[in-house]
Amino acid sequence: MINQVMEFLEGLKMTIISGVFLLISAIIMIFGVDVPVYLNPAWITVIISGLPLLYLAITRLIFEKWVSSALLITIAMIASLSIGELFAAGEVAWIMALGALLEDWTVERAKKGLKNLINLTPQKGRKIINGKEEIVDVDEIKLNDTLRILPGETIPVDGVIIDGNTSVDQSVMTGESLPIDKKEKDKVFCGTMNLYGSIDIKATSIGEDSSLQKLINLVKEADNKQAPTQRIADKWATWLVPVALLIAIGAWIITGDVVRAITVLVVFCPCALILATPTAIMAAIGQATKHGVIIKSGEALEVLGGLSTLIFDKTGTLTYGKLEVSDIIPTEINLSKEDLLKLTASSELKSEHPLAKSIVSYAKDKNIELENPKDFKMYPGKGILASTSYGKILAGNAEFLSENNIKVTSEINTLLEMLRNEGKASIIIAKDSQTIGIIALSDVIREDASRIINRLHDMEINTVLLTGDHKKTADYFADKVGIKEVHGNLLPEDKLNWIEKLKVENNKVCMIGDGVNDAPALKRADVSIAMGGIGSDIAIDSADITLLGDDIGKIPYLKKISNTTLFTIKFNIGLSLVINAIAIVCSVLGLLNPVTGALVHNAGSCLVVINAALLYDRKFDKDLKEINKTPEKTVNNELEHIHMHYHDDIEHSHSHDNVEILNEIKTEKGIKHSHIHKHSYSRACEKYHNI
Repeated sequence: MINQVMEFLEGLKMTIISGVFLLISAIIMIFGVDVPVYLNPAWITVIISGLPLLYLAITRLIFEKWVSSALLITIAMIASLSIGELFAAGEVAWIMALGALLEDWTVERAKKGLKNLINLTPQKGRKIINGKEEIVDVDEIKLNDTLRILPGETIPVDGVIIDGNTSVDQSVMTGESLPIDKKEKDKVFCGTMNLYGSIDIKATSIGEDSSLQKLINLVKEADNKQAPTQRIADKWATWLVPVALLIAIGAWIITGDVVRAITVLVVFCPCALILATPTAIMAAIGQATKHGVIIKSGEALEVLGGLSTLIFDKTGTLTYGKLEVSDIIPTEINLSKEDLLKLTASSELKSEHPLAKSIVSYAKDKNIELENPKDFKMYPGKGILASTSYGKILAGNAEFLSENNIKVTSEINTLLEMLRNEGKASIIIAKDSQTIGIIALSDVIREDASRIINRLHDMEINTVLLTGDHKKTADYFADKVGIKEVHGNLLPEDKLNWIEKLKVENNKVCMIGDGVNDAPALKRADVSIAMGGIGSDIAIDSADITLLGDDIGKIPYLKKISNTTLFTIKFNIGLSLVINAIAIVCSVLGLLNPVTGALVHNAGSCLVVINAALLYDRKFDKDLKEINKTPEKTVNNELEHIHMHYHDDIEHSHSHDNVEILNEIKTEKGIKHSHIHKHSYSRACEKYHNI
């Protein structure tokens, strides 16, 4: 009951009411209105803001053995009341309440991620009993039970395939961008999606032992390891309280004036110190929000300032997480790339496999006219067979072709190894029992990924790639963007182990990811960043910071704003200490009384708040190069920005002499690339780019 009352008094509405009555008391005092002490409006402020303060100080002291800043302010409030200085008592209580309110506002964290993760847990399973299918609750599934999973169904428990072939989307566990082909004796995981073929599995892990439940437990465990940041004033309160009391008692003994002693207590209150952190953090969070970055807590900003290691997931972070045709390689002399693409896309036209869909989409974008295949058959996890005007076409993996008595030549094997080393997925195409070529697909690296990695290295931040992708794929992409430390083939718990290892080596670790499988690692890292545009809700809720536009180019900006925020906080703390020191000396000399001391104390708090508020409009132009195509007010300044645009394969619309190309992708429109480009604000970008 008492806690509920205190929470009500600490709320925003009651704090506003408390401030209004304190303002009325100040007006009465300034204009010299004669009001009886018991009718002074400051009493309302003392009751509303002072009672929670008193309760907090007593409970911390008695039950937690904690000498906090609340105790010092409570002493100052009671001392002011004892000599009838109601305004001074109300002022210190209200400033404390306002500081607590601001801090609570900035450190409030979203807690929906774990609930969303739990919702992924399958509730039903298709159990085979005496040769018949029966839908049962997942709790009724026992070890070694046989389960049937149809296309489109979620796998209810961990198991091993005993019959059938399929492709499984297991991105929820590993973050892999490609479906994984599965055959007999392959393992499948709880919570992953069976895409195509019907399979029978034998249950190997159930309940708490399932991979998904372990993932949930990892998130819980990592979340529990997040300790709340203590206020700086509370950290210092252990020595602030006795020092304040000693100075106040000394002033009383030396001067014989109790008013001077109480004035010392009033000006010694660390209200400006308390406001230094939350106000700066609020301004920084507002600044970041303007640029599409959501920061959930002040602690995240604090930790980011000391960042030494940044861990990247690959898919959806350094890459777009979207497969595109990257290579069309005919191995038959008289077969063109366009013909190979046409016959493959026509054969795959009825396929539901993501690789097939990407090939068909690519062909349609090229305006290639496709024909409907005849006698189409899909072999889940292997490939397809179809008849076209070109002949009998098979498209799939090497094992599928071998099963159909088609020899995979050494040339094909060499190409496959080369493409595999480049992190690409390959489909082998055969016509009339002979291989005729390969079509490869690859995830697309973000245009500015390499530049961002180099920028982080310039800031002396070590970068690491942790991914569930194949090691060779991981190595290829890491080499492309400039990351030296790479670890592939990782499950969620493996990522956690690497994060723990880096933390043990005294690194301040930040993790950036976008998938469900990244949630535990995001929680365990000292600070975490989620991609908000295509990232999963769970990853977003698990992270401390969210990039709404999926723009990793804002990471250096985040580091810089964190450093600036920490500098502002330290400056504000120093400023408040200087003001307090001067006010203490003036109090001992009798130059201040409790009322004027409270006003000086309040002025110090206002200076801290104003300085912190300046963060909101601080410019970080070097780290946020924005495209402004139609500036109307700015003249005679140069605009420097990064622009992604297309060029015809032969002609360029502008010179690239002495210009650094940041990234380049071959598309159906020609060459797509980005580079840093500079021109006057008064000119439009269209003059420089054929968009």
